[in-house]
Order: sequence, then C-alpha cells, then structure tokens
Amino acid sequence: MNLPKKCLVDTNVPKTANLATQSGAGSDVPYACVLACVEAIEHITKNRGLVIDAGDDIFDEYRQQLSMSGQPGVGDRFMKWVHDNRWNLPESDRVTITKNGDSYNEFPHHDGLRAFDKSDRKFIAVASAHPDKPPILQATDSKWWGWNDSLAEAGITVRFLCPEYAEAKCKEKMSK
Repeated sequence: MNLPKKCLVDTNVPKTANLATQSGAGSDVPYACVLACVEAIEHITKNRGLVIDAGDDIFDEYRQQLSMSGQPGVGDRFMKWVHDNRWNLPESDRVTITKNGDSYNEFPHHDGLRAFDKSDRKFIAVASAHPDKPPILQATDSKWWGWNDSLAEAGITVRFLCPEYAEAKCKEKMSK
C-alpha cells in the first residue's frame, strides 16, 4: 500500500483495524480490508503523519469509539498513540477549524455535499483548511463512496482502504 506521509484518519479505520484481534464473528468486513487498516495505522504512527484539528473534535470522536488504554486492538493502540503524541505533531498538522452550527466554516460549499454527514464534516473541514490538502483515509463508510465525486470536485481526496467493500455497500444501500 502506497500512502502519503500525511493523512487524516476517519474513525472507522482504527475501528476496522481492531477487528484483527476479534474472531470475525458478526462482521462482514473482509480480512484484506482489516489488514489494510492495520497497515495504514502502522504507517501513520511510524511516520508521525497524522493531521487533526487543533480543537480536538477528531480526538474526541476517537476517544468515544476507541480505548484510551491502547488495548486490545491496533486501533486502540492508535488511540493511545494519538493521545500521547498529538501535541508533538507539527503545529501545521493541528489545523484550526471553526464550528458553525452543525458544520464548519471550512467545510466546502458544494451542492453535492449538502447532505454530507454532520458528524464527519470535521474531517473534510480539516483537509480543506490544511495548506497541503492531505487525503482522508476511509475504510468502511460506504456513504463516503457516494460523495467521492463531489468531494474531489471540492478539492478533497479520499483514499479508500477497502474500495471494493465501500463500493459494494454503497450500491447495496442505493438499491434499497
């Protein structure tokens, strides 16, 4: 997997990486997807290439869905790493974003993104506000697949770690 040095990491990436320590029961996520997420987490931590917001909106979401103890999974270990290292990241990679109601001033104004998930707008706002426009790593959230063209038109790059899974799930949801 060829990942850029700096990325934003959607919360479902470490959550999917955590599946590596589980028996797999109850999850339809392919092992190759889990492995891709584990490798992405290792890449980010090894290269200290995480981009987050300065106000801790992303950190707070991680904290709600992952274990601060760093156990038992790779995603939980990522959570502990973020906790221990977020203030050691370059200041330019701790991006200031401005909350505006249930969105952010830095969220792109694009007709195709009007219905974009409110809870995920922080990732888009940070990518948009960062001078290098780093990609957002995405694992299993199929809704992002449906917004990918609009995001690209707004200058946001999404790197799908599980593209076949995301595309199939998106098509499945659209057919219902």
